[in-house]
Amino acid sequence: MNARLDHRNPLVFDTHELGRRPGALQRLTRTVDAPRDLGIQGVVGVPQGTPVELELRLESVMEGVLVTGTARARAEGECVRCLEPLQLDVEADFQELFSYPDADDRGRVIAEPGDDAEDDEDRFHLEDGLFDLEPVLRDAVVLALPMQPVCQEDCPGLCSECGERLADDPDHHHDAVDIRWAALQGLAGTMSDGEKDEMSGDATRSARVDEKQEK
Repeated sequence: MNARLDHRNPLVFDTHELGRRPGALQRLTRTVDAPRDLGIQGVVGVPQGTPVELELRLESVMEGVLVTGTARARAEGECVRCLEPLQLDVEADFQELFSYPDADDRGRVIAEPGDDAEDDEDRFHLEDGLFDLEPVLRDAVVLALPMQPVCQEDCPGLCSECGERLADDPDHHHDAVDIRWAALQGLAGTMSDGEKDEMSGDATRSARVDEKQEK
């Protein structure tokens, strides 16, 4: 069978040295460049090309190769409270079985109809002794990243009135205004000078009429 995987891809691993003897072990360490869109898009993720350190343990089992590992990298994102850029170290653990093409013939338990076991198309397979770690790595990193990253646990966020970052000014505040007076102040501010003068003239004339009537 011709392998569809490219052994030159840094996230493609060769298991030929491990062999198919159950119980055989192989440990690997590798630093690779992060693939594109590694993380939660638009929230936080590992930038493309960022070094990703991999520690892998390959174990030969009856059905295939059991891969257990840890990935470490530096992620970047934006604080959901104050919108400031942030960086955080991410460590993602994973474990996945990569099945031999003939795994069904080598003792794998076939799920009964209606079972909740994963479908065959959801399983990972070895191709000519090679396996691609990228989809497993993506799933592990997404699960390890925070859905709502913050620059610090007690980040106060932004002022709801002016948008200023509250961490930069702990004493930041706005004077409270009674909404009943605010409406009158707004009405007074819209009056033109002419309207004020006219009202003042009317008041003067009214005062003169009252004075004459008293006489």
